[in-house]
Amino acid sequence: MENRITKLFNIKYPLIQAGMIWNSGWRLASAVSNAGGLGLLGAGSMYPDVLREHIVKCKKATSKPFGVNVPMLYPNIEEIINIIIEEKVPIVITSAGNPKTHTARLKEHGITVVHVVSSVKFALKAQAAGVDAVVAEGFEAGGHNGREETTTFTLIPMVKEQLEVPLIAAGGIANGKGMLAAMILGADGVQIGSRFVASEESSSHHAFKQLVVDAKEGDTLLTLKELAPVRMLKNKFFNELMELYATNPSKEQLIELLGRARAKRGMFEGDLEDGELEIGQIAGLIHDIKPAAHIVNEIIEEFNNLKTTVISL
Repeated sequence: MENRITKLFNIKYPLIQAGMIWNSGWRLASAVSNAGGLGLLGAGSMYPDVLREHIVKCKKATSKPFGVNVPMLYPNIEEIINIIIEEKVPIVITSAGNPKTHTARLKEHGITVVHVVSSVKFALKAQAAGVDAVVAEGFEAGGHNGREETTTFTLIPMVKEQLEVPLIAAGGIANGKGMLAAMILGADGVQIGSRFVASEESSSHHAFKQLVVDAKEGDTLLTLKELAPVRMLKNKFFNELMELYATNPSKEQLIELLGRARAKRGMFEGDLEDGELEIGQIAGLIHDIKPAAHIVNEIIEEFNNLKTTVISL
């Protein structure tokens, strides 16, 4: 399945596992890379020394390429970039910030750089900043995403129309059908997050994984746009947030309610009531927890079978 993305990353399949905070440690990243995709470490939930430890362990667990997702709004960003360069990580996917900030420096050290965007405007800015590829993510996605609420299957063809570098689709994709649809619309590959949350190798708490499996359509909502838009499962904390919104709160009041480490409390520690539980709308199509390699194989098998059917039509 050779194309622009497989050549760019030197991988077998154009399938990238998203670098999700509190989910994407070395076990998940190495398992996806070993299965033929591109595994990512989620630096957003790691102190610099912890990130270095995960990079070292990932190198030992796989001989295949892997990368690091770096949300640029997090502290210690300079130290994180230095560690990535020192450890010779081959691929970096940046998000939540200006791609101009670190792209040139990373590329000077031979690192392939990709940036996550939520609009055509930011896709073109990322391209102008010199990135090697762009991830265009629709608002169906879990975790932090764009304020525009543009859906993935609307965003991809609009970005494709103007972009020259390879395009990766993200948001609302969890199986081979979604992968094929995204690539028919113009994507060169896909980035998948939520489906890998419900994997055996994901570092999130089992209680959170099970809640994702049990989720139904309508159980998530995009909120907190005043701070950083985030899609999360509805729970006690979410209900408290909605009650606060009913009072027309200030940004400071939202920050106070959110507090610190609420995502860690929910996804990593398993506090399903008071934690922040980030997941995509596609959770309604996730029905089991299984090894990451099985997930990759199932997606690719379904993709290939459907592609053959489409071509024969």
